[in-house]
Formats: sequence, structure tokens, C-alpha cells
Amino acid sequence: MNLGIVSCHIPARDYDLAATLDCGQAFRWTLRDGAWEGVVGSRWVRLRAAPEGIQAETMGPADDWAWLKFHLQSDVDLGSVILSFPDDAVMRASVIACRGLRLLRQDPWECLASFILSSTKQIVQIRQIIGLLCLRFGERIPAPPGSGPLYDFPTAERLAASTEAELRDCQMGFRAPNLLAAARFVAGGGLDLQRLHTLPVAEARGKLIELRGVGEKIANCVLLFGCGFQQAFPVDVWVRKAIRELYFPKRRPAPRRLAKFVDTYFGTHSGYAQQYLFHYMRTRGKSRVSDR
Repeated sequence: MNLGIVSCHIPARDYDLAATLDCGQAFRWTLRDGAWEGVVGSRWVRLRAAPEGIQAETMGPADDWAWLKFHLQSDVDLGSVILSFPDDAVMRASVIACRGLRLLRQDPWECLASFILSSTKQIVQIRQIIGLLCLRFGERIPAPPGSGPLYDFPTAERLAASTEAELRDCQMGFRAPNLLAAARFVAGGGLDLQRLHTLPVAEARGKLIELRGVGEKIANCVLLFGCGFQQAFPVDVWVRKAIRELYFPKRRPAPRRLAKFVDTYFGTHSGYAQQYLFHYMRTRGKSRVSDR
């Protein structure tokens, strides 16, 4: 079996790897020597921007790269997505700052577990917790010299067999019982994450919210990043701040009013619009955003 590095050119127009992989939707990518290295499923992956696309590498064999194209969503017509955004100063500024940002299609279990662990944590801390979790509970995967050791994301079944104390050793604190409860529920067949994308969005959201420690924000993150529901609109502190400052100046909309606004204003690809708005706010700061 060939376990050397194999490569592939993935055609993609208008694809910003840095914005996509470092915008807070995924937590296992690292910039090293001008390329992005991470783990997709049980594979080490290295990505580098190339003319008219992305140069991708993994450990062979890899005759079929459909798994990576699907994960990267490289076939999405970004121009059409952006045209669906509201034509206002806020979104225009977000697109100018973040153009090329794409939504990934992540494994639903890894996505759910990661966002359970993200509660009240900064991105650098989330990455540290997930790194420890994978080290202690994941399976080691092939990686080239200098890039390992690397581990896949532990399955729900593997984590379901752990203890809360073992999970707390991964520095996740109060999130440990939430992750453990979710792992046991999924492993026990209480929730089929692989079928969520086939359900109406409201029904899928309702099933996720039944899990301990999962509210609407985490549920919408899973729907958007793990299930492909582009109408899912996660509202966290950055997005709430942006909407209040930029769309409701000098007012504090009631939660119901805010929810109705995000459900109706941002168009058919509102989840995409949310990620542009989130990344713009996170990277540009209040002073830049306020200069409309």
C-alpha cells in the first residue's frame, strides 16, 4: 500500500483558504510554511492556494478526491451566493473584507462535539481542548515527518465509553458532562446525525436542542457547518453585537425581534451571510465596522 504523499489540484474560483479555515467554523487547521495542515476524517491534509484552485496533499492511496472536494465545498458558485446577500453597507464591507470565504461541510459528529466544547471559549482555547481530546481518545493516522503525530476525531462510541473525569482531563471543564451525554445519546442511537440533513430544518434543530448543553446557537452551527442547511443562522456574541450596532443603532431589539430579523433579512444563503458578518466583526473590530 502506498503511504507516501499524493497530491491533487482541486479547481476552485474565488476561494480564500485562510478566511475559510481560520474563520471559526473549524478548529483543526494550522498554517505551516505557507500551507494549511489539518485532519479531514481519518486523513492528514495539506492545502495550498494555487492558480485557479487549491493544491491538496494527503497520504496515499487517494485515487478519488471527492471526499475532500465535498468537505471544502469547492464547487459552490460563490458569486451567486454573494448576490443573494442584502445590498447594504454592512454586507458590502463584509464581502470586501472576506471575499473567498467558504462554508465547509464537516462531519456532523465532530462538528457537534466541537461546538459543545466551544461554549464561552476563545478559538485558541477550543483548539487546545480539541487537540487534547484527539490525542487521548482518537486513533493515530498516517502523517509525513514533521507533521505528526496526528489523531482523528474520536467517535461518539469511543467517548461514550469514557468517564467525565477523563474528559475533564482534556481541560474542558463544565463542558465534559455535556459532551459525555451527547456521545452516549448518539452512540446509543438516540440521534442519527447522518440523517439530519434529510429533515426539515426546524425538525433537525429541535432534535439537536434536546441534547444537554445544546442551545439554538450550537444547533445552528451544526446545521450550517455539518449538515448543509444554509438558512441556519448562528447568533453568538459577535453577530449579536454586529446586528445591534449596525442594523439597530441606538436601540436594543427584543430577542423575538432580533430572531425574526435574522430569519427574514439575510436571504436564501443567510448562513453564508452570517459567517461573513462574524469573520468581519472578529477580525476588523468595532472601530472599523462602525465606519459605515
